[in-house]
Amino acid sequence: MNKDVQMRAAINQKLIETGERECLKELLRAKLIECGWKDQLNAHCKEVIKEKGREHVTVDDLVAEITPKGRALVPDSVKKELLQRIRTFLAQHASL
Repeated sequence: MNKDVQMRAAINQKLIETGERECLKELLRAKLIECGWKDQLNAHCKEVIKEKGREHVTVDDLVAEITPKGRALVPDSVKKELLQRIRTFLAQHASL
């Protein structure tokens, strides 16, 4: 295992152990709902289904179609806030 992979695994483990991972997930959910991301993605899903027809769309097709748009629609402010929380966490747990 290379050093980068080991570091990521150690950080992820510490996030899980401390409960910070769940806190970050909840923060992300709340921020995405607050900024209308969830509604935008829901509308995009409906468009895709309408265009292709309900009978011709699988869940895998839908996920492949909406994932890039979903990632692109995440506001920079949300990304920055999460990144800052992660940096603060890492600073507090510098022994990693």
